[in-house]
Amino acid sequence: MRLSPRLFSSFPALVTRGKAPATIETLTRADLPATSTVKADPGHCDLVVEVKYSTLNYKDALVSTGKYPGLKPPMVGGIDVVGLVKECGSDKFKEGDEIVVNGWGVGTDHFGGFAGEARLKSDWALKLPQGISGISAAKIGTAGYTAMLCVHGLVRNGVKPGDGPVLVTGAPGGVGSVAILLLSALGYDVHALTGKDEPHTEYITGLGASTLIERAEFEGDPRPLGKERFAGCVDSCGDKILANSLSMIKYRGAVSACGLAQGMNLPTTVAPFILRGVTLAGIDSVMLPTELRLEAYEKYAPLLTDACLDKVCGGDSVVGLDKVVELSKKMLAGAIKGRFVVDLSM
Repeated sequence: MRLSPRLFSSFPALVTRGKAPATIETLTRADLPATSTVKADPGHCDLVVEVKYSTLNYKDALVSTGKYPGLKPPMVGGIDVVGLVKECGSDKFKEGDEIVVNGWGVGTDHFGGFAGEARLKSDWALKLPQGISGISAAKIGTAGYTAMLCVHGLVRNGVKPGDGPVLVTGAPGGVGSVAILLLSALGYDVHALTGKDEPHTEYITGLGASTLIERAEFEGDPRPLGKERFAGCVDSCGDKILANSLSMIKYRGAVSACGLAQGMNLPTTVAPFILRGVTLAGIDSVMLPTELRLEAYEKYAPLLTDACLDKVCGGDSVVGLDKVVELSKKMLAGAIKGRFVVDLSM
C-alpha cells in the first residue's frame, strides 16, 4: 500500500526548536519526516501511526528542555510511541493494528510520540503482545522495557535469587522502579540506592525493596575491590556509582549497566573482572533487534500486572502535552518518582 498523498488534518505536537523549552504547535502529516533521520538506520518511513500514548523518559526531559546533547532542531520528543496504524507501506501491519515503538532514535533523532501522529519505519514497531493493552504498554515504556532487559541480563549470566541481594541504583527513577518490581516478583532480595533523606522511601519499599542504601556511600572514589555484598546489580547511573557497585559484586556475579545519569566515566580497574569473574553486561535498548525485544516482552511483561504498574504510574501520572516541559524540569532535578504517561487525547 502506498501512503496516500491527500491532505491531512492537523494535530498538536510538542516541538523543540533550539535550546529553549519546547512549545505546543500545530502540525500536519506534511511536517513529519518521510525518511528516517536516524543516521544509524536510514530508509523510507512507511508507517503512519495515530499516537495514543507516549511517556516521559530522561531523554525526553532533555529534549523537551532543549538540553539534549547534539540535538538537531526542530525535534518532536517522545521516545515511546503507542498507537494505531493508519497506513503502512509494507505487509507487516494493517490499518487499525495496535503497535508499540521503543527507542530506535525516535524522539531524539527522529520525530517521536509527543504528537498526534508519527511517521516511522515499520521495522521499528512491534504489534502489541497479546494481553497487553495500549495504556499498559505505555506504562511499561522504554524505562520498563529497559528494566526487563537489565533483569534478563542478570538471569542470563546466572544470578539467582538465592545468591544474595541484588542492588538497584537510580531509584526512584523509571528504570530503577520497574527493575525493583520485576526482581521482587522473581524472588530476589532487592537493595535500592537512594539519596539522603529521600522523600520517596515509602514508594521504593512499596515496590519491593527490602533495604535502602544511602547513595553517598557509592559516590566516593572507588577501591579496586570492596567487600562482596551483592550477587548482582542493575545500574542506570554510571561513573563512580557503577565503579563502586562493581567492586562489591560477589564472585561470578553480574552487573547490568544501562544508563549514565551520573556520568559516562568508569573509574575502576580490571580487578572485579579477573579476580572475581564479575560480568559487566551492557544493556542497549535503542537498536536492539526485534526478536530480542519480543523475547523480553514475552518473558517479563506478564509480571507487570495492572496492580504492579499502578505502583509506578498511578494517580496523576497520566498527563497531557501541556505538562511535559514542567515535569521534564522536575525530572532533571531529581524531583519526581516513577513513570509518567503522556496521553495525546488530553
